[in-house]
Amino acid sequence: MMGMAACDNSHEHIAPAINPNDSLPFMSSRGISNLISDSGVISYKIVAEDWDIYNTQPQKWSFLKGLFLEKFDTTFHVQWYVQADTAYCHDNRIWELRGRVVILNREGTLFRSEELFWDMNEHQMWSNLFMRINKPDSEQQLEGDRFRSNEEMTDYHITSSSGFTPVSDSEPQQETSPEPAAGVSKADTTVVRAPNKPIPSSIHRQ
Repeated sequence: MMGMAACDNSHEHIAPAINPNDSLPFMSSRGISNLISDSGVISYKIVAEDWDIYNTQPQKWSFLKGLFLEKFDTTFHVQWYVQADTAYCHDNRIWELRGRVVILNREGTLFRSEELFWDMNEHQMWSNLFMRINKPDSEQQLEGDRFRSNEEMTDYHITSSSGFTPVSDSEPQQETSPEPAAGVSKADTTVVRAPNKPIPSSIHRQ
């Protein structure tokens, strides 16, 4: 009788183990109101229902149930605030805001979009989605795509922009569209630089 030895060369395909750091937060906080310092000076206030920190490389913060953030100047007055439905912070530097993103700066100008990125080191903000801007006092509106601004939201650039200024009832009505007002352009690019003004009481914090 001849014995035949069988050689099993089959290879079991096993996926690599899931790294808990990729899917589970290193730390979770609920109902937080936290002050954050920059170079030893209190510069930001964060209010959120959920705050998850992932120990990935780079590290990531996640605010899946919304975020309210205030930016202070050196005298602890509010420069601007932002709120969003969802927010992420990558490497303690790049903020990614999604959903209903609303920003109000110290001049009272209101910015609305569904996306906003903020580089804390470069002090720049930008968005590749539609942005609508409402200016105070004059009730001017400006909208367009591909938005970029300084951190104070006072010197901003918008491509493919358009806008309008309300006309008083006492002024003669025109059948054709009036010329854009100062700071409101129908050109491919609009650049706006706002002067410094006192912060409106609606966002003034002592």
